[in-house]
Amino acid sequence: MASTPDVLSAASHKLAVPGDTRKQLLEDSPGYTTPVFKGKNEQRALVEADIIAKGFIPRDLVANEVNWFYNGLGIDDTYFQTESREVIADHIMALFGAKIMAFTKHDPASLVIDLERIDDKGNGATFIHSSAPGLTTTEGPGATCEARIDELFLDKSTPDNAYRLETFRSAGSISSASSQNLRCYFVTKAQFVSKPEAGQTDGKTDIRSVSDKTFLERATEKTLDIYQQIIWNVESRHGPVIEVFEIEGTRERRVVIGYKMGATSKFFSALSNLYHFYSLYSTRKYVEQFSNGITIVSLYLRPLPDTNAPPIENSILQIRKEASLLFSLPDNPFFLPNSKGSHAVQEATYAYCGWIFAQHFCNRLGPAYLQLKNILNENDPTHAEVLNDIKRRFREETFTRESIAQAIHAYPELIRLLYVNFAMAHYPPSHDASQLGPTLSYQRLQTVQPLSDEELYEKLRRTVSNKNDLQVLEAFLIFNKSILKTNFYQPTKVALSFRLAPDFLPEVEYPRKPYGIFIVIGNDFRGFHIRFRDVARGGIRIIRSRNRENYSINQRQLFDENYGLASTQALKNKDIPEGGAKGTILPSLGADPRRCFEKYVDSIIDLLIPGQTPGIKEPLVDLYGKPELLFFGPDVSRFLRCPVCIVTFPLVHSRARGAETWWKSFTTGKTAATLGGIPHDTYGMTSRSIRQYIIGIYRQLGLREKDVTKVQTGGPDGDLGSNEILLSNDKTIAVIDGSGVLHDPHGINREELIRLAKLRIPVGFFDTSKLSKDGYLVKVEDQDVKLPSGQVIPDGTDFRNTAHLRFKADIFVPCGGRPEAVNISNVNALIDSEGKPHFKYVVEGANLFFSQQARLFLEKRKVILYKDSSANKGGVTSSSLEVLAGLALSTEEFVDLMVFKDGKPTEFYQNYVKDVQEKIAENAANEFQCIWREHARLGGTKPRTTISDELSQTLNNLQAELESSDLFDDLPSRKGVLRRAIPKTLVDKIGLETLMERLPETYQRALFSSWVGSHFIYKHGVNASSVDFFLFARGLAQSD
Repeated sequence: MASTPDVLSAASHKLAVPGDTRKQLLEDSPGYTTPVFKGKNEQRALVEADIIAKGFIPRDLVANEVNWFYNGLGIDDTYFQTESREVIADHIMALFGAKIMAFTKHDPASLVIDLERIDDKGNGATFIHSSAPGLTTTEGPGATCEARIDELFLDKSTPDNAYRLETFRSAGSISSASSQNLRCYFVTKAQFVSKPEAGQTDGKTDIRSVSDKTFLERATEKTLDIYQQIIWNVESRHGPVIEVFEIEGTRERRVVIGYKMGATSKFFSALSNLYHFYSLYSTRKYVEQFSNGITIVSLYLRPLPDTNAPPIENSILQIRKEASLLFSLPDNPFFLPNSKGSHAVQEATYAYCGWIFAQHFCNRLGPAYLQLKNILNENDPTHAEVLNDIKRRFREETFTRESIAQAIHAYPELIRLLYVNFAMAHYPPSHDASQLGPTLSYQRLQTVQPLSDEELYEKLRRTVSNKNDLQVLEAFLIFNKSILKTNFYQPTKVALSFRLAPDFLPEVEYPRKPYGIFIVIGNDFRGFHIRFRDVARGGIRIIRSRNRENYSINQRQLFDENYGLASTQALKNKDIPEGGAKGTILPSLGADPRRCFEKYVDSIIDLLIPGQTPGIKEPLVDLYGKPELLFFGPDVSRFLRCPVCIVTFPLVHSRARGAETWWKSFTTGKTAATLGGIPHDTYGMTSRSIRQYIIGIYRQLGLREKDVTKVQTGGPDGDLGSNEILLSNDKTIAVIDGSGVLHDPHGINREELIRLAKLRIPVGFFDTSKLSKDGYLVKVEDQDVKLPSGQVIPDGTDFRNTAHLRFKADIFVPCGGRPEAVNISNVNALIDSEGKPHFKYVVEGANLFFSQQARLFLEKRKVILYKDSSANKGGVTSSSLEVLAGLALSTEEFVDLMVFKDGKPTEFYQNYVKDVQEKIAENAANEFQCIWREHARLGGTKPRTTISDELSQTLNNLQAELESSDLFDDLPSRKGVLRRAIPKTLVDKIGLETLMERLPETYQRALFSSWVGSHFIYKHGVNASSVDFFLFARGLAQSD
């Protein structure tokens, strides 16, 4: 029996650390050795002399001011040891000047101290500000001090360049007439004792090998022990680790939070807002960095005296719960503790999530658009352009992010009622059981009379007079009614996820209703996942933004793009048991896309696997009530530096989270050598389908490939682009990719193209000496480039973005590019002055490269066009058969048969891949012939695009009918179909009977139905009769 590969076995212990809810006691000591500055008295004398020499403070007052500053304020010796005597003297004089200013105003409260020094070489900073305990400063530099520390130092920390922070409150007040203390912050660059190997996250790291030298000098043994356990736990989890300690004999509590560097941002300053909300203040705070990429924040909290605040025993538990929400969304514009009508963290987080939902789903079109849509003909390019323009304007101008936020801020009491409506459905009862009784958040829920959906709607309608504001708040109610489950109340999480019922989608905009929708909201991204059947699969696409304007466009279009991709996937998946699905992730500007992807995956898994670890992952309220399983694909790898790592992550992480039965199938296209996957690019899976359509056209028209001229988008660095180059033998005249535009009217040197394709590098690396005198390479960074024709190109990026509309050739094969790169607004550019199309044939390899109207426009002008959902389906077939192997093989068999041995594929693996490639070619060739025959039968009166869509819809409908029919129950027919649907290599190795025992019945039904449906329709056409099906069904029991 084979052993599990290291990458899998290493994951098996992750997230296994149980939550610790018992009382944890610490002795009443700082946890750090108090620094003693031996030269303090000598320094004080020198400082006093310097101040006297400057003459700002009257001579007879200098000694008292200096002595008070050194001894009366209670400033930690760290300050005196760190700062020069010149800086200290300046600070004392500034403090004296501030007191004089306050005296002249006859207002002791106006005494404000703001002293700052930021090292211009990046070595650290000192911030000293007056601060009243328990209050968030709202004016002056002190109001932004912690936010700037986050931005300048903590958020930017990496293992190679990290900053630690010590902050404390002075023991004494800044004057006899003021209760304010000095809040001192000392930021220093971390000096690690050593740097471990990159990526060490085995849960066994010795804290002394990864610590800052100063931390090791000052931390007590008890602090080292606590931090050591936190580090181990952080290495074993994906979210934050939050521990609370009670200090013996005091009212002080210490909150210690550990997390991976870069996993959140603006978190340190957000924590201050959190404990201030519960009337607590901090005496000390530390942020320690460790060279294995872990950050630990430690807060020393005490209750404000003489307040009506809840007991610290209650509030500290609330802080522990809500720190996880803050970790997920630290920069929340609706959490403003000192503002009127302020929301608690849970309410504010709910408001933020509702804000995101409203941005995407406020009904922007309405009945007027529907009436217009019914009058106009969408197949008419002019009408379609009008409709698209109206739709775009409505969506851009009716509800903006700002206008939606203003509506939320304007009605805090209504947001509170809406939150209660949400919480009453999803607040887990088990969370309230503790020795202290109900939590503060639960108690808050009891203070508001919950309203039914109807009562709440009436309350909104009566209270809100502005129609647009009402529509925003109605969107919150729709959001509530649509949520089937959420990780909102999970003790730990990295982002917020919601499973939505799709009934709220308006049919006018989304004519085909999805089966299920997930929305994921993080501090640095948002994302969706849409599927059209219960058993469905599709890739995860990360959408990158070049600048803020591009981000705004991507943000507005995110759900629509996801819906379009999932719809296309549903059409492409007609040959396989899984229905169509797709996920999208939109990282914020500057966000790490890999980290966003990992948060997205982890947050969705929260909703797929029941929580069973108290204090970490607990049971949630599940209104859906049935197990769910998603299959992810490799689309994400196109956008990231390490595609292997990214595609591997969902698989390894889902197993670590406890998905023992389906982890092998959770994602596809994974690395072959260590995880037994079938990478699409390595084996040209998607391209093999596209090639069947290209070759099919050549065969039908009697063309020789070497004589055909071609334009291609998507270069040799991409999956489709590289394999199209390697598998073809045409005369390529232009290749357009992310790096620029390569063109040679005499045919681009194929040997050089093949070199780039094998290296997987873009056309920007093309050896231009191999171009003809009329050829050129324009890179995106080029400016004012003169082409051989004499034309000057002012900007390379602009030229690249429209180059696909410039060239003429026999065939156009888009292998990459943004959705709707050719749309009804620009498709006229593909028609020359004589009315002739630039291309005779188009095989749409890239998803959604053409809009539907653009396809029909070109077909009307006699272009032979095969759309994406037909041509680009090889990848989904490969992924489906990869899923099948994961479901059919035990873990031991999977490791033995699918994982490489000594870096080489097993014989079983090689044969299985060949089976997959043959099925891809067979399915693509069958569909090509079916569409070609139907087009010829109708005398060309119906576009191939329409035939393709009707074919897909007919197939999907037939499959759905077959799944619910009793044909599957006929055992001979079932065996005959499954024997042909499952790759021969797998049947021969495992045996059909064993496979039928292992595969879930729902999956077998889907597999049976997809094979029967596709083979029947491809053979007999979309207009086949019942008699045709009867005769076809009679042969299902045959073994061949």
